Amino acid sequence: MKIKSAEFVISNSDVSKCPDSKLPEYAFIGRSNVGKSSLINALTNRKDLAKTSGRPGKTQLINHFLINQSWYLVDLPGYGYARVSKSAKKTFQKFITQYFEKREQMLCAFVLIDSRHKPQAIDMEFMSWLGEHQIPFCIIFTKADKLKPNALERNIKNYQEEMLQVWEEMPQYFVTSSANGLGSEEVLGYIQNINDNLKE
Repeated sequence: MKIKSAEFVISNSDVSKCPDSKLPEYAFIGRSNVGKSSLINALTNRKDLAKTSGRPGKTQLINHFLINQSWYLVDLPGYGYARVSKSAKKTFQKFITQYFEKREQMLCAFVLIDSRHKPQAIDMEFMSWLGEHQIPFCIIFTKADKLKPNALERNIKNYQEEMLQVWEEMPQYFVTSSANGLGSEEVLGYIQNINDNLKE
């Protein structure tokens, strides 16, 4: 898929104010500081479409970006470790939950996981919640350029082993790097495939 246009549409914390559109949506979510904004910029080939920050927890709203006038990329707040109050975290969790439960246009969630770390309880819990609510999702392992190939392979294998204790099979996953563009084509191809199947 070639990204010809990518434009910011709206930010909000109220799911009812999300775009009134039947266009398919793909949500990107992950633990704070997982490299979500950098990945979104790499996927869309825009340097500052999503605001990147050295400070975790920068994204605090539901952000809709219209891609190629045909689908929405949705940037959701990160979970865990954000430097925000407990009440703010509860608010995030509430509208993230509502987004996933109410947005029928949301066809796939991409859960971003930092490939440098061992399986984190917060990620496993969130994916379990998606599974329990029958919300389709894929995993995106980020920051692959920060590891040597053997270490990367080992870390992903650890995740597979951990997930297969709970899941019948490993969800579809992608290995990415915002620094060198690794995996971007595969992620966009996956989205393109879903969009093409909708038209048939």
